[in-house]
Amino acid sequence: MARGTVAVLPHARGIMQIECNVFRTPQASGLALSVLLGSRPDGGTRVAFSLGRRRTIAWKSMHTFSFILLFSQEFAMSQTPCPVELELPPMADVVLVDNLEEFQQYRLAWKSLLEETPRASFFMTFDWLETAWKHFGTKQEHRGAKHTRRGDQHDYRVLVVRSDKKPIGFVPLCVVNEQHRVGRVRTLTYPLASWDAWYGPIGPNQAACHWLATQFLAEQRRDWDIVDLRWLDPQQTSTFSLIAAMKAMDMPVLAEPYQESSVIDFDGTWEDYLQTRSSKQRHEMRRKLRHAEELPQVEFIRHRPLSAAEGDGDPRWDLFDTCRDLAARSWQGDSMSGNTISHPQVTEFLHECHAAAARRGMLDVTLLKVAGQPVAYGYNYHYHGKIAGLRMGYAPEFRKQGVGTGLLLMSLRDSFERGDTCLDLGVGGYGFKHRYRTKLEQSYRYTHYPASAWKSQGVRLTKWLKRRVAMSL
Repeated sequence: MARGTVAVLPHARGIMQIECNVFRTPQASGLALSVLLGSRPDGGTRVAFSLGRRRTIAWKSMHTFSFILLFSQEFAMSQTPCPVELELPPMADVVLVDNLEEFQQYRLAWKSLLEETPRASFFMTFDWLETAWKHFGTKQEHRGAKHTRRGDQHDYRVLVVRSDKKPIGFVPLCVVNEQHRVGRVRTLTYPLASWDAWYGPIGPNQAACHWLATQFLAEQRRDWDIVDLRWLDPQQTSTFSLIAAMKAMDMPVLAEPYQESSVIDFDGTWEDYLQTRSSKQRHEMRRKLRHAEELPQVEFIRHRPLSAAEGDGDPRWDLFDTCRDLAARSWQGDSMSGNTISHPQVTEFLHECHAAAARRGMLDVTLLKVAGQPVAYGYNYHYHGKIAGLRMGYAPEFRKQGVGTGLLLMSLRDSFERGDTCLDLGVGGYGFKHRYRTKLEQSYRYTHYPASAWKSQGVRLTKWLKRRVAMSL
């Protein structure tokens, strides 16, 4: 069993005492931290700090005390209780794969384990990671290199978790140079790059993968400044395992809310969903849907092919080109973010992803035509009834006709009829997402700042100062 505990205790001579204990194994304690905060008779501040067998006592000014207090609180936040019942597989080890050619041998094992992976999506498939690696990997020649900035390149690697030499899980990672005030900082993270809302290890035993991968990273030479694992579900047992593992390896981690995504659950029928909206919303949704259906020669198209293994896999390149053209004509055409489907930096990458998704039976494209002219699109991926909304848009000259909203409502009604599970509208608080969602989901990030990395501490200090300023306003 691996456990992490924290307690704030009363103290006769001080303000508070924080006790943190983390157990590496059932036999031994890996870390014991005690912070005693008090005051001197002359009004100064007493800070007693002990870590393991080491103990230091220092007298500081109140400004320094505030600095230490916040960092102590931050450390305490990173040590939140996370009891984990963990059974590691027998004869377990971890193999590092940092070459795309060597990675190919794990395709079949990856595909098999994906079926048992919580929150699995197209973005967690072997095909998606392989495509991203080819286009954005620092060690690979890729077709999109002429459109890729140096800062957008990733140093990909996969940790293969094995039991008795057989893969039981995969932990995809990458090191990306991210710009901060202290300069470019090498950040070890998941390779999702915000294309979706959730990510994590591949396989059913994500808790063991997190533990063994963290242990492996702690033993390797560090080629990163910060560990920042994003897009994680804070309620999953595997996340508790990650926190406990990083504590046990003397890698304290700070947990923070990261992104919110709006989700529509397809429970019941279309009419059941409408009943969850306010009377005013129901009236508006029915009116907008009726208005879209009354447009001249209106046509709703939804392309969701079966996989190539089932005799389909048709990519319908005409639909992909239409979506890209509509995106270029909309506000997305002027976007410099580099993540719209019409942006030259990612268009070839998305072209290959489109082919892979169609081949795997994970493509979902919706299109609305008026008098034979495409006016709105929705570009998505799906996996076992769960739809990830990648991008949507409409022709600006048809804005007043409400074609974008009309297509979305037609798609939602169609999903209820198909028996889909849910639609993730993606990250962001756009007004239409608030109106149509049935729930809001919060992902978390877990960050480790090595004490010996000056850039890491510089980033941490900068974030601390921003929070202090925000608190004072």
